[in-house]
Amino acid sequence: MTEPSVRPAASADLESFASALGDRGFFVDRFERQQKGFGELFLAWLGTAPAGAVYLWLEKAEEELIHEHLPGVPLITHLEVHPDLRRLGVGTALVGTVERHLVEQGKDRVALAVRTDNHDADRLYKKLLYRDWGFGEVICYARTTLPDGTVLIEPEQCFVRVKDLLPVTPAPRTEAWPIAASHPC
Repeated sequence: MTEPSVRPAASADLESFASALGDRGFFVDRFERQQKGFGELFLAWLGTAPAGAVYLWLEKAEEELIHEHLPGVPLITHLEVHPDLRRLGVGTALVGTVERHLVEQGKDRVALAVRTDNHDADRLYKKLLYRDWGFGEVICYARTTLPDGTVLIEPEQCFVRVKDLLPVTPAPRTEAWPIAASHPC
C-alpha cells in the first residue's frame, strides 16, 4: 500500500477534498484562516486520492478552560480521514507532519480535544503519546456547514490531550555509583 503523503493545503486542493470529505465550508474557512496566518490546513493523499485533513489552530483557544490552562499552545483540530481509508496510517501521518512542523517552528507542546465517545481517535492519540491534560473534560463546539450554507454548531463533550514535542534531556548524575563491590566469602 502507498504511504500517505501530507502537505499544507493549496487553493487548488479545496474542491477535491471538500468533495471527498464533505463540508466545503470547513475547507474554505480553514484555508482563509491559513492565508491570514491563523493556522495551517494539512491535507493527506494516498496515491492521488484525497485521504484526510487536519487543521493546526494557532489562534487563542475558543474554549476558555483550554485557553486558561494552555495559553499559546497550538491545537490540532478537526482531524478527519476518509471512511474508506481509515487504519492505513493517514491519521498518524497527519499528526506526525503537524508535530514536525511545530518543532521546526520552535514549539515544544501541542494539544487537542477528542470527543469522549470517539474511542478510535482517542486510542490513536494515546498510541502517539498524547496524555490527559489533568483539568477534566471540556465542552467543545463542532461546526458543520450544511449544503445550504447554514452553519450548524453542536456541543461535544471532549477529553483534552497534550504532548510535549521536544525530548527532555535528563539531568547529569551528580553522585558516583560504585562499579563493583567485593564481598568477603
